[in-house]
Amino acid sequence: MLRSAFITRTAQSLPGPPIDNDRMGAFIGSVSPASDRYGRLVLRQNRIRTRHYAIRPDGTSDWTVAGLGADALRLLLAGAEVDRRAIGFLATATTQNDLLVPGLASGVHAASGLPPVEIASLQSVCASAMMALKAAMLQVRAGEHRAAIALGAEFASRYFRPEQYIGTGTMDAQGALPADAEFLRWTLSDGAAALLVEDRPARTGLSFRIDWISLRSFADRFDPCMTGGGTRGQDGTLRPWSHHAGAVAAARAGAFQLRQDVDALHRMLPVWLGELMRLIDEGRVDPAGVDWFLCHFSAHSLRAEMVRMAERAGCMIPEDRWFTNLYEKGNVGAAALFLLLDDLLRSDRLRPGQRIVCAVPESGQCIMAYAGLTVVDGDAG
Repeated sequence: MLRSAFITRTAQSLPGPPIDNDRMGAFIGSVSPASDRYGRLVLRQNRIRTRHYAIRPDGTSDWTVAGLGADALRLLLAGAEVDRRAIGFLATATTQNDLLVPGLASGVHAASGLPPVEIASLQSVCASAMMALKAAMLQVRAGEHRAAIALGAEFASRYFRPEQYIGTGTMDAQGALPADAEFLRWTLSDGAAALLVEDRPARTGLSFRIDWISLRSFADRFDPCMTGGGTRGQDGTLRPWSHHAGAVAAARAGAFQLRQDVDALHRMLPVWLGELMRLIDEGRVDPAGVDWFLCHFSAHSLRAEMVRMAERAGCMIPEDRWFTNLYEKGNVGAAALFLLLDDLLRSDRLRPGQRIVCAVPESGQCIMAYAGLTVVDGDAG
């Protein structure tokens, strides 16, 4: 018989103080006046007011992705009811690890102080958080481990310094970057968050019972949309960095820049909404019965379009039930969902019995993930 799984504790690690829009350029640097003008346009679209960076204004840092993750894990276990020796599984999520090899879970484990544990390193983009959470949930539900950790961490700012672009031949005559490179520079930020998953609710305080998780890839229908580690040829074919004449040649061609095809992203919106309609038809989601909707989105403009489409399709979850922290914390990729859950748990807005739906669309090559949670109080779960 499968056990139940509960998120009993949440934590987050955000490096440094919040950085407002006027100070962004001091951290990620100025590529050119044309690039700065485009950045102001992106900021008007995404409406992010502050975010956190793990780099200093000179581009140096004492942080790593694994370090951010380990700090979130340390805060997660501080005061936790479960002994750290009872934790048997660690699943990590990120877009880009510190190293090509080994995986992020090894780096976090090494810095965490945990004894030997089973690990899993999940690497995608935003939806890798849901992959890690589902892995942790299934380990607990199957009885493999009574306690597990799901963790997401990102260190995107290190890829946005001018040194990543100047001399690569990707800028035009005015010094502007391609739009697919500029969008992410002014959208992504750094941080980590972690969840403790157990086979019973916390004895004191509120927990989230994990009712279900649905994650599906639609890579059979879409080309890669968000990329890093490759270049596109004239025919649009994606060429991996390892197919260039060495790492230096790949860097000069701009292979290590993060890119986002915004037009392709918008073409994915109907697929993401279609997944919600499928879950409604299956009886997993009742829009009117959702108390909190935690939807990860990268820009306010995308949220507005999602709202318009959902209203037209008749599957809109009332917007006053949407909970977001995008405008204050930015888009923290694989950590975003866990940051949302931590902030909601600390908001004093939760009551036992409330239903929560989490939504994580991923533009990497089109993934859509949803989860259903119920708020429980102590042993009432």
